[in-house]
Amino acid sequence: MVQEQVSGGSVEPSMLDPRVLDPDQELVSRTALTDRDVDQVVRLLEGLRRWREAEHRVSEASRRYMKLGETDMRALRFIITLSNQARLATPGAIATHLGISSASTTKLLDRLAESDHIRRLPHPSDRRSVTIEVTEETARVARETVGRSHAHRFDAAARLTSQEREIVTRFLDDLAATGEHL
Repeated sequence: MVQEQVSGGSVEPSMLDPRVLDPDQELVSRTALTDRDVDQVVRLLEGLRRWREAEHRVSEASRRYMKLGETDMRALRFIITLSNQARLATPGAIATHLGISSASTTKLLDRLAESDHIRRLPHPSDRRSVTIEVTEETARVARETVGRSHAHRFDAAARLTSQEREIVTRFLDDLAATGEHL
């Protein structure tokens, strides 16, 4: 049985182990799996948990450092992505991407401009509109934090063989689909 280390040095069964969580197999049938199979599945789920926790810590640290909320960070990532593709970021495109109202977008852009994360510039072909660009300092900080984190994830995926990437992709797609059934 997979066990995990807890504070104080004692070892307890993993809280992700269905033999602990669901001993009567009411939710998770294990009849076709050996104990070794279940141990492997639990180790995989524990790896996902550790990755989510690490990703959350990096995201939180970046947000605290930049003094931004999650929606603000999503907006900045979107604006940077458009800029990297030589496309213009407009308030409408940002609202659509974030799934928020134009009033909420205006408040978000006001907040980001006030804290020197973005600049509003005249649209080059529509004088009734504006474009949004990230300031050089914010772009630098984003590259050094979020960008570096993404580069490490990319490197980890690149170390896999083509076949392993296909397997992991199928697994993650299947995992994402489980959230659609809640």
